[in-house]
Amino acid sequence: MEINVPSTSKKRVVIVGCGFAGLELAMQLRNTDYQVVLIDKNNYHQFQPLFYQVATAGLEPSSISFPLRKMFRKSPNTFVRRTTVEKVDTDSKTIMTPIGNLNYDILVVAIGADTNFFGNENIASRAIPMKSVSEALYLRNSILEDFEKSVTTPDFEERQGLIDIVVVGGGPTGVELAGALAEMKNYILPKDYPELNCEEIDIYLMQGADCLLKGMSPESSKAAEAFLKEMGVQVRLNTRVEDYDGKFVFIQGDEKIRADKVIWAAGIIGNQLQGIDKKYTTYGNRIAVNRQNQVNGLRDVYAIGDIAYMEEEDFPKGHPQVAQVAIQQAKNLGKNLKRDLKQKARKDFKYKDLGSMATIGRNKAVVDLPKFKFKGFFAWIVWLFVHLRALLGVKNKLFVFLNWVWNYFTYDQSLRLIIKPFSKRKKAENE
Repeated sequence: MEINVPSTSKKRVVIVGCGFAGLELAMQLRNTDYQVVLIDKNNYHQFQPLFYQVATAGLEPSSISFPLRKMFRKSPNTFVRRTTVEKVDTDSKTIMTPIGNLNYDILVVAIGADTNFFGNENIASRAIPMKSVSEALYLRNSILEDFEKSVTTPDFEERQGLIDIVVVGGGPTGVELAGALAEMKNYILPKDYPELNCEEIDIYLMQGADCLLKGMSPESSKAAEAFLKEMGVQVRLNTRVEDYDGKFVFIQGDEKIRADKVIWAAGIIGNQLQGIDKKYTTYGNRIAVNRQNQVNGLRDVYAIGDIAYMEEEDFPKGHPQVAQVAIQQAKNLGKNLKRDLKQKARKDFKYKDLGSMATIGRNKAVVDLPKFKFKGFFAWIVWLFVHLRALLGVKNKLFVFLNWVWNYFTYDQSLRLIIKPFSKRKKAENE
C-alpha cells in the first residue's frame, strides 16, 4: 500500500520529524520546485524550551504548540502526514509506515533525541521525563494530584514523599524546572494549600558534574546556583543518582531521599530509525554527516538537528544539541537544495554561536553572548523576548505574553488543573 501523496515529476523530499530542524527545512522549501512530504507522529510542532512552564501550570499546552497543516496552507508543494516511520530502505529509496510506503528522491532525517536513562531500567520506568507536551502534562497532573493527597495525609514520611520533588540534571531544563517549582512553593502553594506547611516541601536539583549549566560560562553557572539556593532549592553538585524504586532515590554513597516524583533531565540520546545501519552512527546514536549534512556513506540521505553528528574546526567533537544548531543546519541544507535546482555549487555548514541563556525565575536569568555575559533582571527580559519571538503564531505569542504579564503582577498561575484523558475502560471499571 502506498501513502496517498500525489504523483509528481518534481523531486520528492521526505522530511522525517518536525522539531526545530525538520520544520525549518520544510519552511525553507515552501513553494519551490520540490515536492515536500513532512512526516511526524504529531500533527503539530511543539516548542520544547517552554515545556517546563506547561509542567508547572504556567502555560497551557496549546500556547506552545502550532498545527502543521495551518502552517503550510499556502504551500501547495507541501504535504503533511501524521504517522511514524517503521523502516527505511536506502537501496530502493523507500520508507515504510503504518499507513503505507513512500518513495523518496531525497530523505532528510530530523528525528531528534529522547531522554537518556543510561541503561537504568528502574529509573526509565519510574522517573518522569519531559521531552514532549504529553510528558509535561503528565508531570503537571502528578504534581497537583500529590499536593491534593498531601493535605489529607497525616503521616509525615508519606507526606514528604508526596510533596518533595527531585530533579536530576543541571542543564537548562533542570535548572529552569527547579526554579519554576521553587516559585510554586514560595508564591502559589501557600495560597492554594493554607493547611499545608510549605516549609516541609523540599526541591532537590541533582547534578553529576561539578557545576550547573556546564555548557555556559563559569560566571553564569555560579550565578544560576546562587539564584536557586536563594529560592530554597537544595542544589547537590557531584551527586550521581544510581537508582529509584518509586519511593526512594538512591544516591551514590548509600544515601537515599524520600520522593514519589523524580524528574529526569540528565541527558539525551538520539532516536533510532530502522534501516539506518549502526555503522553510520556515533556516540549517543547520532548519525555521522559531512559538512553539508549528508549521511556519510549513504546516497541522497541527510540528517539535521540533534540526530546529526558533524565535526568542524571549532567543534571537533560535534555541535551542541541545541535549537540554534538545528535551525542553522536546516537553513543551510534548504539553501543547498535550492542551489541544486539552479545548478549552483553548495556551501558547507558553519555554525555561528549566537549565545546561550537560562532563566531561573522571576527577574532571575543568565545570558552568555559571544562578547557579553550578564545576569539578573535584564537577562530575564532578554530571555523573555527571545523565547516570545521564537514562538510560532501571533495568537500563541499573544497568549504567552498575557500569561507572563498576569503571572508577574499577580504571583499566580491560572492553570492548576488536573485533567486526564477519558477512558471508557476506566469508566466501566468504576461503575
